[in-house]
Amino acid sequence: SIIFTSISSSPDDDSSEKARILFLGTPDVAATSLKTIYEQSQSPDSQYEVVGVVTQPPKRRKRRGKEIPSPVGLVAEELGIYTLCPEKARDADFLDELENDVRPDLCITAAYGQYLPKRFLALPKFGTLNIHPSLLPRWRGASPVQRSLEAGDNPVGVSVLFTVSKMDAGPIVAQESLEIDENEQATTLLPTLFDIGTKSLIDALPKVIKGDITMDTATVQDESLVAEASMIDSSEGQLWPTKMSAQECHNRVRGFSMWPGTFLYFQVGDDESNDPVKVKVVETRVLDETAEPTNVIEIGPKKKDGLRLVCSDGSVLEMLKVQPATRNVMDAKSFVNGLQGNSVRWLSGLDE
Repeated sequence: SIIFTSISSSPDDDSSEKARILFLGTPDVAATSLKTIYEQSQSPDSQYEVVGVVTQPPKRRKRRGKEIPSPVGLVAEELGIYTLCPEKARDADFLDELENDVRPDLCITAAYGQYLPKRFLALPKFGTLNIHPSLLPRWRGASPVQRSLEAGDNPVGVSVLFTVSKMDAGPIVAQESLEIDENEQATTLLPTLFDIGTKSLIDALPKVIKGDITMDTATVQDESLVAEASMIDSSEGQLWPTKMSAQECHNRVRGFSMWPGTFLYFQVGDDESNDPVKVKVVETRVLDETAEPTNVIEIGPKKKDGLRLVCSDGSVLEMLKVQPATRNVMDAKSFVNGLQGNSVRWLSGLDE
């Protein structure tokens, strides 16, 4: 049975001396990287060409059953690049296709989303390079940007490294650090880091193709400094002001802005028989003040102030934008207006 789909034409058979690059990626940030690398490959003095793309299989729309390619798949189609969408990167037919027809000299991965088997890693003579949005060896794993923001890291950064069988453990080719604003969220930071990482990778490509940078000459990671960026569970999105400081809550809001988001349960009004309201916390900041711990939430005195939540340690989190269940995102003033004079308290001890 066919386990991959071909979205465009066959791989380029032009027998030029340019290094043959295979790009692997799936989401929007990777699509931007692909476009940048492809554009660079079109310059007259480029030493490489993009001969193929690998991405996750198209997703089927619920309505009408139409298949929609991944963002990388759409860009590859737009650029006319030969594209493969294997269910699994270990599929024998897919690996045969790479070995016999695509014949990559170098592979580049950017948020592809699948584990690459040893047979794949053995194919390209120059190896496989990966763009990873953290300052490795800190934050190896599935959620590096989310975990770095959750931990309050500053600076953050991006690494370009050779891929080995062990996740994110290969030697580092290039690394860039970035100082960020204390309110920066994952939604804006992730594409920024991929843009920086793509530029670093492009800068390194001539040396990799020439053989000046290899698996043996790149910088080995210090295993004693490893921190694991474990996959996020949706239950982690709940904020616990009884256990967390305002800074810890704020950092989780920043880190989880893309997915799964962060939330609290509110009690609206004094009638405790009212059902709790689940409220997504969209944008926050930490106030440089302390207050007597309380579960009462009130809006600040100034015009653009947010909802003030006092944690058990007395630190104060200001919620600037929230989203009650079934409603749109709104600022604090709009939320208070909707209360019609009712008080609001945050609740602890509840989960989904």
